[in-house]
Order: sequence, then C-alpha cells, then structure tokens
Amino acid sequence: MGEKLVVVGQGYVGLPLAMRAVEAGFDVVGVDVDEWRVKRLNAAESYVEDVSEETLSAAHRSGRYLASTDYADAEGFDVCVITVPTPLREGVPDLAHIGSAGESIAPLLRPGATVILESTTYPGTTEEYLRPLLEEGSGLCTPEDFFLGYSPERIDPGNPHWHLENTPKVVSGIDQASLRKVAEFYGRIVRDVVCVSSLQVAELCKLLENTFRHVNIALVNELSIFAQQLGIDVWEAIDAASTKPFGYLRFTPGPGVGGHCLPIDPSYLSWKVKRALGHNFRFVELANDINDHMPDHVVHRLILALNRQGRPLRGSRVLLLGLAYKANAGDCRESPAIEVARSLVKLGADVRAADPHVDAHLAPPGIELVEATERELSEADAVVVLTDHDRFDYEQVQRVSPFVFDTRRRCRGSNVEHL
Repeated sequence: MGEKLVVVGQGYVGLPLAMRAVEAGFDVVGVDVDEWRVKRLNAAESYVEDVSEETLSAAHRSGRYLASTDYADAEGFDVCVITVPTPLREGVPDLAHIGSAGESIAPLLRPGATVILESTTYPGTTEEYLRPLLEEGSGLCTPEDFFLGYSPERIDPGNPHWHLENTPKVVSGIDQASLRKVAEFYGRIVRDVVCVSSLQVAELCKLLENTFRHVNIALVNELSIFAQQLGIDVWEAIDAASTKPFGYLRFTPGPGVGGHCLPIDPSYLSWKVKRALGHNFRFVELANDINDHMPDHVVHRLILALNRQGRPLRGSRVLLLGLAYKANAGDCRESPAIEVARSLVKLGADVRAADPHVDAHLAPPGIELVEATERELSEADAVVVLTDHDRFDYEQVQRVSPFVFDTRRRCRGSNVEHL
C-alpha cells in the first residue's frame, strides 16, 4: 500500500488536491461533513469545475480514493491536509470548521504523521489554535512526536492556465523537520515548492496576496465612479495604462467583489492587526467600504439609465447575466450579483437571471432563472452584464437587447452603457 493521505474538506481546494495526490500514488480519503457531496463523489459525479468526472472516475478505478463523512476512515493516515472554510461571523474570524477538523483528527494522530493546514486564516492560527487541539486530543506533542505545517491554498477556480500542479506552493513548518516533511509532501504534488521560515509568514503570505487584489479592485471601482461623473471613459484609460510594461498591473472595475477569498481574507488581516496591535488597518477598511457599496452603485446607475429612457425601475423587466461571482465558479451565494438582484427585487423590478453555471435551487427568492435566449434578451427593458461568462453570446446580447448596462465591458454599441 502507498502512503495514506486524508484531505479534510472536498470543495474547490480539497478535491483537486485529493485527485492530484491519487495521481502521485497516495491512498486518499476525502473527508467531508456534507453527505450530498460525499454521495456525488462516490458516484463519480464532480461538482467542482476544475475536476472532471473523467478524473474522478479514474481515481475510483485506481482503488486509491474514497470520499467519506466518517473520520474513522482516516485512521492510520501519514499526512492530513485540512482545507475547510474559514468564514467571518459579524466581522470576527470563525474557526469552527478548523476546530472541528482538528478535534476529529487528533485521536487518529500517531507518531511520525504530518498535519498541514491550508485554510486561509490570520497569522498565528496554526500554532496558537490548531496545535493545542491536536496535542490535547492525541496526547502527542509537536515537533517531538508529529509534524505540523501550513501551506496557503492558491486555487483560482476555472483558471485555464494556472492550476494546482503548476502554481508554486508556499510551505512552512513549526520547525525545520516539519518544514522538510511538508516540502517533501508537496514536492510530489506540485512542480515548484517555496519554503518560508515560519508558519506566520506563510499565513500572512495568503492574506497579503488577496489584500493586494482587494485594495486595487477598490481603487479602480472608486475611480470608475468619479471618471463617469467627470465624463471620462475609465475603461479606455485602463487600456492605455495597461500598455506600460513595468510598474503597473491591470485591474478592472465591477459590481463588487465576491467568492470565498476577497470579501473575507483582508478582514482577517484587519482583525488580527486590531486585536494584536490596537490599530486600524485603514487600507483594508476603506477597500471594504468601497467594494461593499458597488452593488448599490450598479443599481443607482441602472435607475438613472432607465430614467433617461422615461422608464421607472419599478415594473421594468431586468435580465441579469451572471449570478456567480466569476466565470466558471457556480456558487453565487457569495456574489455581488446577488446583492444587485435582491436590491432590484426590493425596488419592484421584474428580475430574471441567466447563468449556465448556477443550479436553479441556488437562485434567491423572487428571481427566475432563465436561459439567455434571443427572446429573453429582446423582451427585457434592460440587460445587465454582471459576470462575463464566456458561454454568453455577447454579439447577440448587444444586437437584440434594447438596452445593455455592462459592468464587465464585453459589449459595444449605441445601446450599451459601461460601468
């Protein structure tokens, strides 16, 4: 038998890791508390865009993959990677999922095993929160008896170029022996491993990456508001700035930020700074304020556009294109598009939405999911492009729609207004 790997959490981070580990020769148990997920996985049905059903079927045929809700199936593991969610609750980091995973894994820990946390969290979590849970529940100590590390996930769902195997992996350990173990493990999974000196550096690395994006998105979002009021095409300015080959990275405006990382991760850093140092992280707080208000700005712009056409928003038929927070990511519950949709419903609009990546049961109340057919497009008083899924026919959208408010700049024409 090969080495046994347990991956706790079989979502957009854990499932690709489990599949790649099977290919690398590990015997993998994917533990998830969601019975619906486990049932689908064991039927070789993938719900993660980056994992095909062919890949999942091959993992089952190898005899080296099992999905389970029972931690007893994790017994005897050599390596355990925890990839559970870390949401915010009323602005405070919620580590309940990490705590539950740690408490469940601890009794199964044996000398020489390695535990790695991948969940995004504030610096100090691995050593100050997870370590005591593992030691108390196992009766073992790290680094004397088992190895402990942290490696931030860098999954970008739906990215056609960068995936788990070819994205450099930052790794850390509680001591040098743990660092070597963690690096050796990921060295079998990915092409490039980047070692850092401490758990806290690795934890901060992830927050730095996403805070960088969050702040720069807020910058162009606020710039788009002022540019529109000044009568300047912000998109043309962004195109022009993007020709500079150094000292500039392209970011574009949109209806807000969504997903598992950007609305949450910078707040983890802000919370840690406030708690540990007593200071406000002003850049993060300002970025949060700007990005949180972008859905309201989109609704306001739509109201003004309809008013210029002599139409009130109340009673107008509005077709939203894209509910998921990004192309090829089907979870719309953390999407700014949902905030736009809810506001429009409250204001009395007849709201319909098209998104080929979203199941009907995920649509919020009052919003009918439809296909972006020529009839739906032509009968809408306004079509609002919120997420630029490549599966939409934008030539058709701009050709047959009476009016398009495009927050992603995929359409052109006299009937199109950009954010």
